[in-house]
Amino acid sequence: MTPPRDLDTAALGPGTTAAGTAPGPAEGVLGRLRPWLVPAVAVVLTALLALAGAGTSERLANGGYAATGTESARADALLADRFGAGYPDVILLARAEGGVDTARAREEGRRLARRFARSAGVASVRSYWTDKDPSLRSEDGSRALLAADLTGADRDAARTAETLVPALTGTHGVLEVSATGAAWVSTEARRAGRQDLVRAELVAAPLTLLLLLVALRSLVAALVPLAIGAVSVVGTFALLKLLTLAMPVSVFAMNLTSALGFGLAVDYGLFLVTRYREELLAGRGVQQAVRRTTRRAGRTVAVSAAAVALSMSALLVLPLPFLRSMACAGMAVAVFSAAAATVLVPPVLALIGTRIDRWDPLSLLRGRRPCGPPRPDSPLWRSVAGAVTRRPLYYGGGCAIILLLLASPFARVHFGLADERVLPAHTEAHRTAAEIREGFPVRPERTVTVVLPDAVPARDGAALAAYERKVAAVAGVERAGWARTAVPPGMGTGAVLQVSGPQDPHSQEARDLVRRLRALPGPGGGQLVTGRAAMLSDTREAVRDRLPLAAAVAAATTWAMLFLLTGSVLLPLKGLLIAALSLGASFGVMVLVFQDGRLQGLLGEFAVTGALDMTMPLLMFSIAFGLALDYEIFLLSRVREHYRLTGDNRRAVVEGVARTGRLVTTGALAVAVVTGALATSGVTMLKVLGTGLAVAVLVDAVLVRGVLVPAYLTVAGRLNWWAPAPLARLHARVGRRLGPDEEH
Repeated sequence: MTPPRDLDTAALGPGTTAAGTAPGPAEGVLGRLRPWLVPAVAVVLTALLALAGAGTSERLANGGYAATGTESARADALLADRFGAGYPDVILLARAEGGVDTARAREEGRRLARRFARSAGVASVRSYWTDKDPSLRSEDGSRALLAADLTGADRDAARTAETLVPALTGTHGVLEVSATGAAWVSTEARRAGRQDLVRAELVAAPLTLLLLLVALRSLVAALVPLAIGAVSVVGTFALLKLLTLAMPVSVFAMNLTSALGFGLAVDYGLFLVTRYREELLAGRGVQQAVRRTTRRAGRTVAVSAAAVALSMSALLVLPLPFLRSMACAGMAVAVFSAAAATVLVPPVLALIGTRIDRWDPLSLLRGRRPCGPPRPDSPLWRSVAGAVTRRPLYYGGGCAIILLLLASPFARVHFGLADERVLPAHTEAHRTAAEIREGFPVRPERTVTVVLPDAVPARDGAALAAYERKVAAVAGVERAGWARTAVPPGMGTGAVLQVSGPQDPHSQEARDLVRRLRALPGPGGGQLVTGRAAMLSDTREAVRDRLPLAAAVAAATTWAMLFLLTGSVLLPLKGLLIAALSLGASFGVMVLVFQDGRLQGLLGEFAVTGALDMTMPLLMFSIAFGLALDYEIFLLSRVREHYRLTGDNRRAVVEGVARTGRLVTTGALAVAVVTGALATSGVTMLKVLGTGLAVAVLVDAVLVRGVLVPAYLTVAGRLNWWAPAPLARLHARVGRRLGPDEEH
């Protein structure tokens, strides 16, 4: 096949215009000044973005892990609005050496409760000393609770807690007070996240630079993707702050999106720098090399970013606020990272010119003098690809078996919901909640609450007593009792029954109890059931109902992007199936490590609850799936390019792997370093995501792109590039605008 000619001015060389004449003085001056303009403006904009992103962490909030619009969500809203008995935002645990029933303890407890209730931002306070509720007293009588509902949304409650809790905890007469509760957990999670973010950046940046130095053999070349990554992180903070104006954003979004943005930007910058050096090695001038890099590699970067963003958009259909906020943040970061790379790298490369290969500080360690840039292909990956394509069924089948074995532990996954145990064990919120869980008769995580909104206690006394007896007889119920609620004067309707259920609210027994209670007719016309077990059951059902739609969105958008890139019907389907197989391996590792507690010493201390937070596999799938497509696009763009030139499928596969093997491996290692730095976090959710993503990208880059995909491409042969005539015509009209340029 004869390649099409390049008809733009780049083909005429750096010293001529479209008419073939040398540029005039004015054009020459502008040509020399223009490359400085974009980086200079970028420096100013980056400084402005840094100012705009200041204080982003203060606007983030915890929560949103349970589904909205469910029965348990309606029950929680009713408890808070009508009965003033919602799950408290702040819980104070007061300890008294002589017991909480001494005169001094009662006096100090009432004083503390009054001070708490009069504080700004506090809607209501319940305490053992003022409400005489025995559930607020520990079984040994040495501790008592004060529980407060705060005004405003989660973010507002967290701000109030950050101000109030330090003044209310510590020593108060004979009482020693500590705090927990959702708002205080959010505050401590934000603090831990800030510390983890600094530590991760201190770890990731030097390691990434070292990795780029090893791969590119030039300090100048290595600094380009690193600088783009830094710009992306600064922009990420500003984007998150802007997003908080429209919706609640998770307290963990800053850590995850900054790691994702840095990793993607380094990935894209590395891809552009590698392509530019290839163009220089081919003997082209600086300006022509920059233009060809922008036109060819820039398109691939744009398609890759779109694929990452579209894969994350699937989370928007799930009714979990946490996932929706992370999806919006991830989509914005992917687009910003690609924009930063494609806008900034070309003018920077034009300024650097042929100096891109200078300064190899590792040359002395290699035991030889600097030898310039590495060859455009990788001899190692060429050998691997040659071996795989000679025996594709052998290598491909073996790789698939390994991935299935790694994925097998996920078959016994046990899902749960996040609580204070995601924080390090030494944090106040974690320690205090553990003490409450062990020492009080009513344990919040075991309590299943039945709300009877239409019951009238004065009228339905006998029916309510009979209903209590029926509930107490239900299998799985340890005890049941009516809660003391503050029904507003004049309403006179509604009752709340608190049921103590199984020890593990994430167990099948707890879900069965919720189902039985919901099937039991309540007096007054109906009941609503809530509690941790009910929220988990409702969230599982809501996710299960929406998951097919989310999968369809991810599959359809991914298929469309890969079809526009390759013009093939089968390659996008292959990409979807292999990406799912690859991610299954990382899911299996998550179960082994965080559900079963394996390798706990290697990854640092974290609470093993016997369950995985339900949102983590969903979030990790969307991110890792997008990254897998990122590497798929890099590889397929090169394979397609060589296939169109030669018509030899096997040769094209070998050449594509050889040309992208070092790039994909280096990019994957960079992303693994950045996301893996999250594994050093003391917050379990970040540790899970960091470990899972690092495993996912490494497995995908080495086993999948290096072995499984080349094996499939070899077996499929010419079918790789087949499409029905109508779709082929569509691709001819539309896809070529997005695909790589075939010109050489």
